[in-house]
Amino acid sequence: MARPVDGGDAVTPDGPAVAVLFPGQGAQAVGMLGDWIDGHPSAARLFTRAAELLGYDLAAVCRSGPAHSLDTTAVSQPAILVTSLALLEVLRARDADKPGGCAVDRAVVTAGLSLGEYTALVFAGAIDFDDAVRLVDVRGRAMQACAEARPGSMIAVLGLDRERIARLCDEVRGEDVLEVANVLCPGNVVASGSSAACERLRDAATAAGAMKCVTLGVAGAFHTELMQPAVAKLAAALEQTPIRPPRIPVVSNVDAQPHTDPEEIRRLLARQVVGVVEWQGSMERLLAAGDSGGFGVRSLWEVGPGRVLRGLAKRIDRSVPCSGVID
Repeated sequence: MARPVDGGDAVTPDGPAVAVLFPGQGAQAVGMLGDWIDGHPSAARLFTRAAELLGYDLAAVCRSGPAHSLDTTAVSQPAILVTSLALLEVLRARDADKPGGCAVDRAVVTAGLSLGEYTALVFAGAIDFDDAVRLVDVRGRAMQACAEARPGSMIAVLGLDRERIARLCDEVRGEDVLEVANVLCPGNVVASGSSAACERLRDAATAAGAMKCVTLGVAGAFHTELMQPAVAKLAAALEQTPIRPPRIPVVSNVDAQPHTDPEEIRRLLARQVVGVVEWQGSMERLLAAGDSGGFGVRSLWEVGPGRVLRGLAKRIDRSVPCSGVID
């Protein structure tokens, strides 16, 4: 781990400490496989291999849709994983001749938002590409089945803190499921549960002074007990998957801590499906100085479709630049 100089920013021989971030479900969009893939054989090969593993042309869905197919949990999860890793290859090719090489390959730590944690584990050498595609295929299909069996939704509440939203969930839950699901950045917390309970939360949060409430375009109540049946399927797949200690720390969504033991990584990945995504805490861990348990990161890269993580990073610490591969 890079350590701070005199309690300040961590540095490596090549400059400020770098962290690489990978997006999660919701970052997908028809056309996200744009012209950037042309002329990058290493990126195109990932989609060729993914098609062999999945049994359908993932690149075609990413390029041309239809949106209702790409937006299903079963398809969007492998689509975001492979697109993110393909963009990583594009970045490496683009920066190969720069002094010091590609910035992301000097990263001291990595993290991914929910699904993006699998991408981070591939980047860190803990999981092979083929195994990651198989895992997210199982994960996506299992979560899609849960969403169809017990419909639900997710709602982002802007302008209230986590504790206030948790209390509101307790007040309006009734006999339904309703929990804090994602803590993304200050003033941006997502709750998840039955659709009726989410609508009651919208009314209660608005009355409590929330700036805005946004229903997310996802298939179900992710990161709640409604996803519990998916845990067993994913855990079984994880048990059959070789996992190595990562070459650099990967900060877990579940507890905002890095883990190196493969069995612990398996356990946390299964738990993540029904647990709170502690993204704000994970980012604060990356940015904190080494003498306070952090990594002293002073440069961030979002590698994947969309700009969600760059936006969240600005809300957490505007002084740390966050770059993207494409805009």
